[in-house]
Amino acid sequence: MLFMNKTLNKKMKILTYGCQMNVADSERMSRQLSTIGYEMIDEIEEADLILINTCCVRESAEDRVYGKIGEIKHLKRKNPKLIFGICGCMAQKEGDNLIKRAPHIDFVLGTGRVDQLIKIVQNLEEKNNSELGIRNLELRQLKNSAFRITHSEFIPIMYGCNNFCTYCIVPYVRGRERSRKPEEIINEIKSAVANGAVEITLLGQNVNSYGKDHKLANFAELLTAVDKIEGLKRLRFMTSHPKDLSDELIAAIRDGKNICEHIHLPVQYGSDRILQKMNRVYTVEKYRQLVKKIRDQIPNVSLTTDLIVGFPGETDEDFNETLDFLREIKFDAAYTFIYSKRSGTPAANFPDQVADDLKHKRLQKLMDVQNEISLEINQHLQDQIVEILVECASKNDENIFTGRTRTNKLVLFEHNDEKPGDFINVKINQPQTWILKGERY
Repeated sequence: MLFMNKTLNKKMKILTYGCQMNVADSERMSRQLSTIGYEMIDEIEEADLILINTCCVRESAEDRVYGKIGEIKHLKRKNPKLIFGICGCMAQKEGDNLIKRAPHIDFVLGTGRVDQLIKIVQNLEEKNNSELGIRNLELRQLKNSAFRITHSEFIPIMYGCNNFCTYCIVPYVRGRERSRKPEEIINEIKSAVANGAVEITLLGQNVNSYGKDHKLANFAELLTAVDKIEGLKRLRFMTSHPKDLSDELIAAIRDGKNICEHIHLPVQYGSDRILQKMNRVYTVEKYRQLVKKIRDQIPNVSLTTDLIVGFPGETDEDFNETLDFLREIKFDAAYTFIYSKRSGTPAANFPDQVADDLKHKRLQKLMDVQNEISLEINQHLQDQIVEILVECASKNDENIFTGRTRTNKLVLFEHNDEKPGDFINVKINQPQTWILKGERY
């Protein structure tokens, strides 16, 4: 039997790569480890325990992780008692192969085993066991999964994905969709608000398909219920799949009191031929109609998206259709990515892979078009007064603070007596492509 180790001043460092879901998982692991005496530190060289929470959606993320694994090898040499673990999607995908490649890794922990972290760490503390790998990947009930960024909390409401887009590895490493019970989510949010959170973001790989696996509530119903929680000021969610964004959900956002007027709605591409190859199960016209419906119901909505360049078989015609589509829809912002082959996905074996130099040229052209659109949209906010939720000091200047509008636009302003979590009005006097600059009004 393992006993809880209450020794204080054990130090941990968690490095997180990837999406907000990974960030949420990291905070959950941090809270678990704090119960056995670990405290978070900034300097990795002083750590008794190092965790890397990994992403494998894109090759660049994996490369960064392997680079960091190599860097940590010298820390293990200096301190053989250092516990070093790999968690997250790469751990789920690669398993014990990670330890074979880098024997200084003590354990790998897949996405379905976060609840076993304490036991594994205690085993390593007590028995110095370095042979633990991915085993027993059964689904565990996931509780207490929120994480705090001062005034805000990100709360996963579901895990996994059923869509199997041909380029995406998420369903293989995160598993099928599993929704948490609505009452569990509501109680967690009430607790967060009671502890000072004023903004909640609901997370899921495909957040608006919430509830399809248990039929207890759909996403629109959950969103409406959360919106009614007393003390909550802002409610957000990400990320949505276009096929699951219902009329009921649009109405819930329109009629909500605290639901923010921002929808991140990844389109991925602007050509039907490529969308079909991606297995996105909608057409450009269906997406166009959905956007019109959203904007008709929520006129001040901010729409952002994801776009992939260089998918196998992409032609000049496909790419030009995407540019035209971009100019037509006019997203507030787009997160653009170069297609990256992921082993285990169908697209990795598709013929007609696009050359890297052409991918980069197309990406730059896509970004140039979107940057013009983003700047044009933001310039309409010149001299407008917006309410922002104060976040923190700018990374580049501690006298400049940042905050966000309800439409999720980042605002910079000169700091006075504001503190994170405050709501203030700012007059925009310098709109830019990615940020807005203003002064307290």
